[in-house]
Amino acid sequence: MRFFNTEGPVRPDDHYCLPPLSRWDLDEILMLISQKKYFLLHAPRQTGKTTCLLALMERLNREGRYQAVYANLETAQAAREDVALAMADIVQTVAAEASRQSGDPRLEPIAREVLADNTPTRALRAFLAHCSERLARPLALFLDEVDALVGDTLISLLRQLRAGYTQRPEHFPQTVVLCGVRDLRDYRIHSSADKAVITGGSAFNIKAKSLRLGDFSADEVVRLLAEHTRETAQVFTPEAVAHVWTLTRGQPWLVNALAYEACFERPAGRDRARPIDRDMIEQAKEALIARRVTHLDQLADKLREPRVRAVIEPMLAGTSLGEVPIDDIEYLLDLGLLRQDPAGGLVVANPMYREVLPRMLAFTPQASLPHIRPTWLTSDGGLDPDRLLDAFLAFWRQHGQPLLGSAPYHEIAPHLVLMAFLHRVVNGGGTLEREYAIGSGRMDLCLSYGAVTLGMELKVWRPGEADPLPQGLAQLDSYLAGLGLDSGWLVIFDRRPDQPQIAERTESLPTMSPGGRRVQVIRG
Repeated sequence: MRFFNTEGPVRPDDHYCLPPLSRWDLDEILMLISQKKYFLLHAPRQTGKTTCLLALMERLNREGRYQAVYANLETAQAAREDVALAMADIVQTVAAEASRQSGDPRLEPIAREVLADNTPTRALRAFLAHCSERLARPLALFLDEVDALVGDTLISLLRQLRAGYTQRPEHFPQTVVLCGVRDLRDYRIHSSADKAVITGGSAFNIKAKSLRLGDFSADEVVRLLAEHTRETAQVFTPEAVAHVWTLTRGQPWLVNALAYEACFERPAGRDRARPIDRDMIEQAKEALIARRVTHLDQLADKLREPRVRAVIEPMLAGTSLGEVPIDDIEYLLDLGLLRQDPAGGLVVANPMYREVLPRMLAFTPQASLPHIRPTWLTSDGGLDPDRLLDAFLAFWRQHGQPLLGSAPYHEIAPHLVLMAFLHRVVNGGGTLEREYAIGSGRMDLCLSYGAVTLGMELKVWRPGEADPLPQGLAQLDSYLAGLGLDSGWLVIFDRRPDQPQIAERTESLPTMSPGGRRVQVIRG
């Protein structure tokens, strides 16, 4: 039985899949190869790059015009800037793959001879010359995980490829394709010792083009899920399919992970007579986030990088980006963490990532929470908003100040602590949704628990600014109207210096919004 793939390249015999080459502009790629071009393919992790490269290799070798060779250079990453060690690994990796894929047993011994007779800065060039001369057809070389290399190692690789470029195709590969997460413009080659930039894309100025593998379209999501239905007769309801698309915006790993969780991990989903419905997809999402699966954990790890924080922190805080380098913005786009909204501006790439980012950042504050008795519950297990307000005020007065230091992003530390508290509330059977955007000036939260839905808006009173109360009331009005609610909370965190301690300044007062909605204004 086939299944949805979440680890490594797709194997059509084992995994549900779309035809890999249908996701590229294949005519353009074949034209670049026929024109002897060197080019890049890039896309975020776990979007199908390797699967597409392997399918392209198989097609080219089957057609017989070229000898295509695929090699993954990831193992050379461990050598860092030890060029001799890294180049030995790269040459031996390429030789082993070329030998296996072409059937020429002499290539590996030739690689050993080349490494013995050449300096590390010439060895790859020399081997590729030997390889191109021995093979009966022009060599198309696909190098994967190139951007895993750093510093002098990456420089040496790129410059050796450039040095042999004029000898193609008789004495050097007809085509070289470099594949990785990042575009060549972000091959910012650093010394690992001091992080100083050594050089950039000029080390490979023979690049003809950079091609990007996109996410699934809505139609491709439908087609992939239909593969499961075709083999098992288990259907996805239209609402479930729509929810997969809404949560993922077609990010391939997320689509496969949600579907696998719903169909193969959840006990209800393993009953093939039962349709996969929207609630099962929502439960799958929560399970993936709670387990901190590898893909999402890698995403969380990126949040610690200064260049990522420089963009994500103001986005969560609702402030403007300020003077963020273009390279840093493009880096986040290449990672697939953000996308450019057609209406203008940067947004988180999909709603699932949008939920994961603050949840991951709130993990440490949540782990730091003291034991909190759920005094907000009624006798029948429902949520009482008035009791919840009292519980939060008591919590904030007692624990808010020390917990701020546990938050990894200073600008939104109060937001993260509040969300940590609310996660303690919804862990009993509710949900917490978040909305935020660059320049919005706020973060919106929607807490749902049983029959109760509570809309909140979080604002920050920063030094040198006016009281955000009037703007917050107007913004909360609009948010509550969208939720269909007639009441909510406006939480204003005062970050001005020389204010009394949180325990002293925290207060809550009822008021009315401009639209006549009841608002509880919480200042802390």
